[in-house]
Amino acid sequence: MLRRIRIILAVAVFTLVTLLFLDFTGTLHLWFGWLAKLQFIPAVLAHSAGLIIFLVVLTLLLGRVYCSVICPLGILQDGISNIAGRQKKNRFRYSEAMSWLRYGVLAVFVIALVVGISAIASLLDPYAAYGRIASNFLTPIYRFGNNLFAFFAERADSYAFYTTDVWIKSGAVFSVAIATLAAVAVLAWRNGRTYCNTICPVGSILGFISKYSLFKITLDVDNCTGCEVCARNCKASCINSKEHKIDYSRCVACFDCIEKCTSNAVSYGLQKKNVEVSESVATGNGKDGLSRRSILALLGTFAATQAIKAQELVPLLNVDGGLAPLEDKIAPTRETPIVPPGSLTSKNMKQHCTACQLCVSACPNNVLRPSGKLATFMQPEMSFEKGYCRPECVECSSVCPTGAIKRITAPEKSVISVGQAVWIEKNCIVLRDGEQCNACEIKCPPQAIVMRKLEPENEKSLMVPAIDKEKCTGCGACEYLCPARPFSAIYVEGNVEHRKIW
Repeated sequence: MLRRIRIILAVAVFTLVTLLFLDFTGTLHLWFGWLAKLQFIPAVLAHSAGLIIFLVVLTLLLGRVYCSVICPLGILQDGISNIAGRQKKNRFRYSEAMSWLRYGVLAVFVIALVVGISAIASLLDPYAAYGRIASNFLTPIYRFGNNLFAFFAERADSYAFYTTDVWIKSGAVFSVAIATLAAVAVLAWRNGRTYCNTICPVGSILGFISKYSLFKITLDVDNCTGCEVCARNCKASCINSKEHKIDYSRCVACFDCIEKCTSNAVSYGLQKKNVEVSESVATGNGKDGLSRRSILALLGTFAATQAIKAQELVPLLNVDGGLAPLEDKIAPTRETPIVPPGSLTSKNMKQHCTACQLCVSACPNNVLRPSGKLATFMQPEMSFEKGYCRPECVECSSVCPTGAIKRITAPEKSVISVGQAVWIEKNCIVLRDGEQCNACEIKCPPQAIVMRKLEPENEKSLMVPAIDKEKCTGCGACEYLCPARPFSAIYVEGNVEHRKIW
């Protein structure tokens, strides 16, 4: 019964988290967006003390149920392992913990956060890893299926579905997502929970805590027949049935062992006194482990270096920029990337973002895409070849689980300047073709662009744009709507620190 309850909860959570990345309407985020915030690393980066305490207490009470019920990457591994188990029964066996690798990877993860190497931290975060898989691999498939339904619905005079753009937003990030999926799938197919117990930093942290959990899997020595069925069905390879020992730091409370045992020797409850845990596992002082003090020091350093002061935003009335047809463009080379409204500064984005791609998936304007730059690899940045950042849209700030993009309202967004428009004279069709154009002025939401005479003394002079830097919000409407091809005559350069306009 415990295993069935765990599977039902895990399937529900996995499905809903996956749909958060696939849903382009934003409807599910209103109801289930909290599932993204419930993930361990996003909760830590968002400084959500309540959620962190909840996850720690949950682990102290029930063990690593987080890894089996809440973490989407852990649930994915379970699914793959179960499929492999149908072909080969009783395929696991007990193995010694590779503590040096587990805590070594955890140390690398913490150091990467401390020194600001966000790409390494993003690669190791299990939630972000699954997010990239869902966003880059599953989303195109999902949207293609939606467009297929829309195609047939339109011919039946139904508008229950509508088409959306299907495109790979970053070849490099797509490759990383596929490589991650392949690595996790191979490890899960062959060895079950190897990834969770050797690579995942969350698994190492919760594994350290779960050694002191109140409820645990226990082995009854009197009832045990020594058949080793429990060990051969343990995906974590943590049951030493010969010595009747369990490595609780690796046990993910999947309850497979309970269901497979035919002699009622395996149960889940308060730990019995006769259940032993090897000294090296319990204390972390073995030859392959780190001391408890070292682990706590790493965690303390991690928490201390993530502190950042929040900034307040001042609301103002929203200005709508209107709709415009999509036209392909070539992105300019920006000296400073543009980070979304609500992210405050480029530094805040780099420190808090795990590159889970949830904001990229949720952006309805096709403005956000993963960065290909090494310093901010896989983190979101704005570009305006397929749309612009509409003043009323705050989807990215609504879905971000880490605090990298602070939650803002549409009025608050209207006074945030994320970048500065720059006019490139040689690209402007007024100077290049001698044709009058004022598309940038007409479609500028904050009315930061006005036309002035190219020749002030000539009454018939052509008009060229002049940019009011005090009004420009960097929304990209001018860059996107500029008719110049292949490069716009106006492009937006990012602000390192967002400022308020009045």
